[in-house]
Amino acid sequence: MSKWEYTIEPEDGGRSVGELLRRNFTFSSRMMTRFKQNGCIKLNGEAVRMNASPAPGDVISISLPEEMSGFAPEAVPIVPVFEDDDLLVIDKPAGYVVHPTKGQPAHTIANGLAKYIADTGQAFKIRFVNRLDMDTSGILVVAKNAHCQKEIVRQMGEHKVEKKYLAVVCGIVPSECGTIDAPIGQLAPGDLRRAVTSPGQPSVTRYSVLKRYPKGYSLVELSLETGRTHQIRVHMSHIGHPVVGDRLYGGENVLLIERQALHACFMSFFHPVTGSPLEVSAEMPADIRKLIEKVK
Repeated sequence: MSKWEYTIEPEDGGRSVGELLRRNFTFSSRMMTRFKQNGCIKLNGEAVRMNASPAPGDVISISLPEEMSGFAPEAVPIVPVFEDDDLLVIDKPAGYVVHPTKGQPAHTIANGLAKYIADTGQAFKIRFVNRLDMDTSGILVVAKNAHCQKEIVRQMGEHKVEKKYLAVVCGIVPSECGTIDAPIGQLAPGDLRRAVTSPGQPSVTRYSVLKRYPKGYSLVELSLETGRTHQIRVHMSHIGHPVVGDRLYGGENVLLIERQALHACFMSFFHPVTGSPLEVSAEMPADIRKLIEKVK
């Protein structure tokens, strides 16, 4: 059960329960309505009205009932890099779809999380905050309740979330850093591929070169201002430096690596409950390190 608490301070005198909740938490109006309708708000353990005026030392608590997802538990690797009562951040391995689809109904990260939840004695509905392509590894954030999911998504919309990726790309990238500002859209309805196209959605990727390798490859760090499908892969291919191993966008080289050499290495945002800055990171995986040894 997700639970939030606030202890009334002397300077809170005269403020109602509703005012204190709005002042100290970031719950949406829809979430507040849900709390009220389900009797989730209590004062010192007892049901309370929103217009009640608590005294210093009183404790306002909000508890959400347990929710569960219906995914079948499977032995899919789940590697936590951060976890508390509200969030689970994992280092996603390459080769796994995040969420079941018509073409991939099982053996997904969601199935692995269902097993992880059972194994750790927890009970929460799986809510993905971000998504990664099947063959992209790295930071994947799971919210344990609807409030946390909506709050981080809101931060993304306000550009308060920083995401960084590492990629090995084809060719020697000449500039030390640069910005790719080019709209991305579908080539055709139902087509998996994306492309830089004038009717597409605004898309901005920033990159900086970390290393250049004599055999004609570069290690780059990338950050996203927008979050379009396949954005990094499309943008790097667009400037003539596709990600190594990316069969869809011209970077295929199965002798070097069996998937696109793209890794979500870092994310920062404000914790949706405490408001404190939170930074999470995932080390470069073994297959990309091995690739770099090959191209040095």
